[in-house]
Amino acid sequence: MNIAVFGIGNILLSDDGVGIHVLHKLQNEYNFSPSIELIDGGTKGLDLLPLFENRDKVLIIDAANFKKEPGTIDTVEGDNIPAFLSTKLSVHQIGLPDMLFAAKLMDIMPTETCLIGMQPLSMDTATDMSEVVSSQMDNLIEKVIGKLNEWGVDAKPKQ
Repeated sequence: MNIAVFGIGNILLSDDGVGIHVLHKLQNEYNFSPSIELIDGGTKGLDLLPLFENRDKVLIIDAANFKKEPGTIDTVEGDNIPAFLSTKLSVHQIGLPDMLFAAKLMDIMPTETCLIGMQPLSMDTATDMSEVVSSQMDNLIEKVIGKLNEWGVDAKPKQ
């Protein structure tokens, strides 16, 4: 199975960088099988399209506007992702629904896609995340690892 995990966001805009911060923690703290690729998607949008090709499953980690309390973690799956992202939280989300639509149009859409996100508190210019988002990082990582386990991926903590 060929799975990509994308961390999306801008680490210069406080909580918008949560997806990147989670991705880096996964890279530093876990070992995955070679069939899993962890990708720092930053704010690339449509430039990520070639990285969707030949994937069975794609997991996207990002700050997301669930219209809930800051720090809330939630999941959106499959065809619901582009519609959910139609309410833009950040500039990088302009390209993400377009990229998913293009992948579908080009018939390179993975069989399963999942967005796991966290409701941000602050999108101000800052390299540190808000306390409420930082305090939920372990829960977000647990949710990501849970989804990967559901997909048959074994994530082993590094020693």
